[in-house]
Amino acid sequence: MNVIFTIGIFISLFQFVLLLNKKSKSLPDNILAVWMLVISIHLTNYYIYSEGFWDVYPHLVGITVPFPFFYGPLLYLYINYSINYNHQLRRQDYLHFLPVVSIYLYMCRFYFFYSEEEKRLVDQGVIDNFETFSYVLLIAIIVSGVAYTVYAYRLLNKHKLLIENNFSNTERINLNWLRSFIWGVGLIFITVAIVIITRDIWGLTYPFNPDLIFYSMLVFAILSLGYFGIRHQNIFADNVVIEVEEKTKAMYQKSSLKEELAKEKHNTLTDLMVNQKPYLDPNLTLNSLAQLLDIPPHHLSQIINQFEEQNFNDFVNKYRVEKFIDLASQVSHLSFLGIALDSGFNSKSTFNTVFKKHKGVTPSQYMSSFLRKAS
Repeated sequence: MNVIFTIGIFISLFQFVLLLNKKSKSLPDNILAVWMLVISIHLTNYYIYSEGFWDVYPHLVGITVPFPFFYGPLLYLYINYSINYNHQLRRQDYLHFLPVVSIYLYMCRFYFFYSEEEKRLVDQGVIDNFETFSYVLLIAIIVSGVAYTVYAYRLLNKHKLLIENNFSNTERINLNWLRSFIWGVGLIFITVAIVIITRDIWGLTYPFNPDLIFYSMLVFAILSLGYFGIRHQNIFADNVVIEVEEKTKAMYQKSSLKEELAKEKHNTLTDLMVNQKPYLDPNLTLNSLAQLLDIPPHHLSQIINQFEEQNFNDFVNKYRVEKFIDLASQVSHLSFLGIALDSGFNSKSTFNTVFKKHKGVTPSQYMSSFLRKAS
């Protein structure tokens, strides 16, 4: 187990340094850096405890007790500021950390007025001054974890809608990896709840320290959190992002874009896509396409949603898929990947995902069927 903790502490600190030195850092990068630092301190203190150093240095007892209340707020803030353009935290954002502050204030008497021997006895359970507090704390941790997990999913859905309505290539800016991480966090809290119920309520005795399960899961979670977080790009870097909501045709009647002009611009858009082929640019965005049409981005979004009944991402990739099919049926000396790149896709994984979404089968399956029908 020592190896796992050592790896976790090293990786979290290493990722913290990488995030601090990342070029063009955004606010989400800074939030993630703080998160990595919190995790490294949390793991380090538990590692010290597992090695028996709390008996030697009892003033370390309880230092990281409030740390589980950092995880939910930091997850929320990371996703929130990946969606909302802002360079600074708002004042109300700090309210999420009130539980941390409250716990430290409540435990001040323990930190500053208990002797070394009293702290040892508290840690060993001989003195139960904080028994009720501990139960309340454990319940609050579980409630906090569940609440922030649910809210994080709502934010992720909003982020997905935002990028699909603004970008034709979402590979480096999507937060899909966070869904898996949230499942992992949820699994950790569920495991904590099960252990608390079976150990502290039912009186079940484990042949090992179950806390090691939580922290081992946390170590594996930060591997993905740090890797994808460092790799993730800020959607607002060099981009104008338009906030778009799902709208009905009735809602579009209130738009400043009149019906006749909307139809005219839709015809212009269709001609532009067919003749100038802007979709061949793998980094095409709603804003850049709107500039080609000389209309506001929110009007272009309305036109695509209203007349094509698609979001911007699906609209552009539809042309790329058809371009790939056209080229693949004529060119035999290039690989599918080479043809896909010539069609406006920027990677193999994106191409395969988009193609199957639009055609329901893989590129090789579709082309095999297509060529058989053609012959």
